[in-house]
Amino acid sequence: MRCSSDGRILPSIRPFRFAITATRAASGAEWRAKARRIEELGYDTLLITDHLTQQLAPVPAMAAALEATTRLRVGSYVFANDYRNPVLLAKELATLDVLSAGRVEVGLGAGWYQRDYEMLGLPYDPPAARVARLIEAVGIMDRLFLGDRVDASGAYYTVRGARLEPKPLQAPRPPLMIGAGGPRMLRFAARHADIVAINPRFDAAGHPVIADVTAGAVERQVARLRTAAGSRFAGLELNVFIVDAGVTDQPRSLLDALATRLKGAATQLVDSPFFLYGSIAALRRQLLARRERLGISYIGLPEKAMEPFAPLVRELGGS
Repeated sequence: MRCSSDGRILPSIRPFRFAITATRAASGAEWRAKARRIEELGYDTLLITDHLTQQLAPVPAMAAALEATTRLRVGSYVFANDYRNPVLLAKELATLDVLSAGRVEVGLGAGWYQRDYEMLGLPYDPPAARVARLIEAVGIMDRLFLGDRVDASGAYYTVRGARLEPKPLQAPRPPLMIGAGGPRMLRFAARHADIVAINPRFDAAGHPVIADVTAGAVERQVARLRTAAGSRFAGLELNVFIVDAGVTDQPRSLLDALATRLKGAATQLVDSPFFLYGSIAALRRQLLARRERLGISYIGLPEKAMEPFAPLVRELGGS
């Protein structure tokens, strides 16, 4: 157990892991080449979001990326629970895990982007209902991953005699990431997830709640996790997706370099873990400080940061 000078219990120090979130390619060849490049640069994971906007569908994109690589882990960031039946999704993910020799990560969330719901013709229920459905679905999927024969009759799902054959290769299940921002989701993730993606809350238009993007807000979220998780807290891996990132000492146009420096100065004023700018040396200090203060060790970066951040990934990865 680690404690601060004022007696607060601090998160355990975990090795860094780095992911790239990518969603688009004009062809299968381009997508496979992108996955191989992410692996070659030393990143641990490729994460694919789940929207009906201009992006590849996550399950086939995961399959192609896993087939094109040998070491890279591939996951969802995160599947919106309302879009899929949990038994069918568990079946698809278990199959991917078997075919990839155990390189799948499962990310799940309650769904938040209203435009997706409109395109699917689904009602955009209040957060309480969406979270309740996710909780029920995770319970079903978890039992299936563990090899149980599942009979369930809940408020949202009825399942009769469901089993996964084949079972996933990873035991007891593929790592489960739950995206969480509000108190109820944080409590649920604390009890059931292996990886907790710390998210700001979003409004229906997809805009983050500004009060949630500061380091202080994230620190309070981690405190809720710690309280809810109890003895599980030491085993949780904390993730954050960097919304925008830039390296100031990489060759670039004068305008781009100036913009990155200005963004970095603004971010220092706001003190937000969801943005990352600076020289390689400054970025190293920021990541180490955030891990020390918040326990965040699993860093998701946008695709545009893939090449500039590679030296830092090689230096800090696994450390």
